[in-house]
Amino acid sequence: MKNTLPSFPVAAETATPRKLSRRDLITAAGAGSLTLGSGPLWAQAAAAAPVLKVGFISPRTGPLGALGETDSFILAQVRKTLAAGLTIGGVKYAVEILDRDTQSDPARASQLAKGLINNDKIDLMLTTTTPETVNPVSDACEAAGVPCLSTVMPWEAWYFGRGAKPGAPSPFKWTYHFSFGGGGFAKSYLSQFSLVPTNRKIGVLYPNDADGNAIRATLAPELSKAGFTVVDAGPYENGTTDFSAQIARFKAERCEVFNTFPIPPDFATFWRQAAQQGYTRMVKIAQIAKTGLVPSQVEALGPLAVNLGAGCFWHKTFPYASPLTGLTGVQLADAYEAATGKQWTQMLGSTMSLFDAGSEALKASTNPRDKAALARAISTLRATTMQGPVDFAKGPVPNVSVTPVVGAQWVKPAQGSKFKLDISITENANDRSIPVAAALKSYS
Repeated sequence: MKNTLPSFPVAAETATPRKLSRRDLITAAGAGSLTLGSGPLWAQAAAAAPVLKVGFISPRTGPLGALGETDSFILAQVRKTLAAGLTIGGVKYAVEILDRDTQSDPARASQLAKGLINNDKIDLMLTTTTPETVNPVSDACEAAGVPCLSTVMPWEAWYFGRGAKPGAPSPFKWTYHFSFGGGGFAKSYLSQFSLVPTNRKIGVLYPNDADGNAIRATLAPELSKAGFTVVDAGPYENGTTDFSAQIARFKAERCEVFNTFPIPPDFATFWRQAAQQGYTRMVKIAQIAKTGLVPSQVEALGPLAVNLGAGCFWHKTFPYASPLTGLTGVQLADAYEAATGKQWTQMLGSTMSLFDAGSEALKASTNPRDKAALARAISTLRATTMQGPVDFAKGPVPNVSVTPVVGAQWVKPAQGSKFKLDISITENANDRSIPVAAALKSYS
């Protein structure tokens, strides 16, 4: 929607418009379409500030919707912070954030990205959460020559899953990704799995999708090298409703460690069936990822959720603050709980980190309306976000910066808590500055 003030009458005998009164401006603000996301832009428009348009695409409904349940809160915080504009290279810009919900549909994610690019003429795209969202949005930006920053999916699934080849030059000029990877999971899991005695047999349930295939190719070999026997039940399709064959195999092999990277509904189906068929009673470590990131996903399992292991790519106790808002993790989590009555989730910090990195890239570009200059600024970006350090100069491959993931566990909360479960950090091999809160407990 175009941000313009309505015209005012000019006397015929003069070529100079009359000076607007305060009443005129108030009238104009009420009549015009002057918004910064959801806040007024009339002051900036009156001063003719150039406008930067930032697209933001995430899943907020559908099977992945729980992962986007904090997005509205983060968007409100970011819009409030940016209401006064952003000064870059001595120029003050108004910032308009255009947010979209993929409804957990990859095809819709691509369509939304193309709409923001072609119709809204965005300057920068931000996108988050799983290959089903991030990859189609990144592909649309790469094809159109629009700078894009993304997070929250294994970097291997983003980089190689989009056609890059090991050892070859990066095929990407416009798209950049900062997140965890298979190597980080391997280091964290090996640290986590050493905390509870087991028979070192791991049953793995990896889907036939970008996440599952990347993890199968990167994490599973590292676990084998470390002396674990990996029992892979084979790729399965998302939406599977009967896991009896996989459960039977894990039971027959007596896999005391279990690891999976499913979409949330599939894990709920599997774990309930595993309990009914007696597999959960022999599991000592149940390490889940992609699902189990937010309280609502695990609470739905009732008693079966207690002592599930999880990966944390952000926790409110991470020792990093947001450079954009100035908030610490604890402050952000407390503000979310006070505003919504809901329990904080690790998506709060990761989404805030995306806006942290995006705003730092805009400032580093010196000319954010120049897409090539902005892409170059991202390619050398070094910043500390709420999630941790981002440094695209370090690799491990071009266009990627790796962020830490640490081991955690869903446990019963401290007495007096109004919430049903709490997530507690149990190891920190990937970032020793992150505090460990408790020892890992056996699941069964």
